[in-house]
Amino acid sequence: MGNIIMINGPVIKGENMTGFKIMEMVLVGEKKLLGEVISIEGDIGTIQVYEETEGLKKGEKIVSTGRPLSLKLGPGMIGNIFDGIERPLKQINDNFGSFIPEGIGLINLDENKIWDVEILVNAGDEIEEGQIFGTVEETSLIVNKLMIPVGIKGKIVEAKNSGKYKLEDVLLKVEDKNGRVHEIKMYQEWPVRIPRPIKERIPINKLLVTGQRVLDVFFPIAKGGTAALPGGFGTGKTMTQHQLAKWSDADIIVYVGCGERGNEMTEVLEDFPKLIDPKTEKPIMMRTILIANTSNMPVAAREASIYTGITIAEYYRDMGYHVAVMADSTSRWAEALREISGRLEEMPAEEGFPAYLPSRLAQFYERAGYVNTLNDKEGSVTIIGAVSPAGGDFSEPVTENTKRFVNVFLALDKELAYSRHYPAINWLTSYSGYLDMLRDYYEENLGEDLLALRAKMMKILFEENKLQEIVLLVGEDVLPDDQRLLLEIAKVIRIGFLQQNAFHKEDTFVPLKKQLEMLKTIDYLYEKSFKAVKMGIPISQVKNDEIFEDVIKMKYTIPNNDLSGIEDIKKKIDNYYLKLCNKYTE
Repeated sequence: MGNIIMINGPVIKGENMTGFKIMEMVLVGEKKLLGEVISIEGDIGTIQVYEETEGLKKGEKIVSTGRPLSLKLGPGMIGNIFDGIERPLKQINDNFGSFIPEGIGLINLDENKIWDVEILVNAGDEIEEGQIFGTVEETSLIVNKLMIPVGIKGKIVEAKNSGKYKLEDVLLKVEDKNGRVHEIKMYQEWPVRIPRPIKERIPINKLLVTGQRVLDVFFPIAKGGTAALPGGFGTGKTMTQHQLAKWSDADIIVYVGCGERGNEMTEVLEDFPKLIDPKTEKPIMMRTILIANTSNMPVAAREASIYTGITIAEYYRDMGYHVAVMADSTSRWAEALREISGRLEEMPAEEGFPAYLPSRLAQFYERAGYVNTLNDKEGSVTIIGAVSPAGGDFSEPVTENTKRFVNVFLALDKELAYSRHYPAINWLTSYSGYLDMLRDYYEENLGEDLLALRAKMMKILFEENKLQEIVLLVGEDVLPDDQRLLLEIAKVIRIGFLQQNAFHKEDTFVPLKKQLEMLKTIDYLYEKSFKAVKMGIPISQVKNDEIFEDVIKMKYTIPNNDLSGIEDIKKKIDNYYLKLCNKYTE
């Protein structure tokens, strides 16, 4: 047992701590505040406390728990709202009011709730770590597959029958080869900072379908991949993540609000429970877990919230689910690291961030992946992290280091956002490293080379960017007609394809097949009109406002479930340019 000798905000120092371990969870002071040992020098230990330390006094006791900061993983997490160390906010609000009191301990899952458990094994069976021994219908969308905890294998000496049980009820007793009997319950505990084990990583080759055209076609995110969403204030980071949470084809969404403003998180907490999952017509919370750690909550818990989210995601991945983690935002998490590092009097690196910022970011993003689990199922964790660089400066340390560890960089642009172009992803500065990995996926699912068409459209957009510099200097009229046409086609790509309306029923989510047909129609318009320009027909005749407007508006006018109208637009293009060319060749 240690004694407090110094208090500096969330960082405290204690003496008589030689018997404690690094990363061990401890109870601090009379209120038994939760903390974690982060360094030991001689008999002096340093602890970061996950609760408010106001009222703590020098000389109070520090008590060891004998285990690291761990989460209780089991039924009851889906649809729940937790703080940064997995304490349920709704339950805290019901029992204690609007503010989290100190010293309530590590309450997490509801131990009194009765679950309907189906047991899939019998006494006498040999069992391995990670093996599924039972199921619980957690929600009507998600079945929680109860797994044997890591490190336990042997013979089942006692097994309960299927029936109704609470979390703390012993469902199995397993005897290992040393004769030790392990009690298996509905939940398991896991340290948040240690990745959960897998059998092997599988090469990434499947698209995380989002229904957002700028992502699915231009900058695709793969299942098991990593993406960064950097942008200044008001560029639509949270809105984009909401769209991904609502529409991506992940089985489960873990949304981590890390250090965001309270009013933003309030919006998430109020809106998400009301949202209906468009694919199942059921509340979206039936496949969502929210972790809310606002900017006024203890800074050390903010640092832990990222690990809480990823550990929960890995737990469901191990059952064979595809999980998407939305981290909003990793900049606030890095700021928590900086504050704690400053209180520890560590040598600061660039812009005051600790020197270990890059390695911490790497540890977080490397927990993504498409894997073969211990029970031979395929599962994945996809991480999409928002970054909030001060003043929108992408050269600051968090954005620069994040860029090193992610494969998709979705640069949000304030000029696009202020001109009401959403998603405000800048196509000139964004990139995806998954294009070649997903080539076979596109060909199998679409039967066509989408990436060749994408490359052609990107070339048009890059050419437009070069030409815009000339236009700004001397005006568009001095350009030859083929370049003026290119500017018009680029406008069609920008407004008709890249810009998307989250509040329009046809445009909020677009199937991959429609995305391809839209892009092919734009290309068809370009080829027909370009041919007319090459024949010497003036641009004023080549650019038919009605046809160009039809192509731009097809995202609204063509229903997602009936693409026949696209052929009508193509016929209209054919007829117009056929007549135009015939007229000029006569």
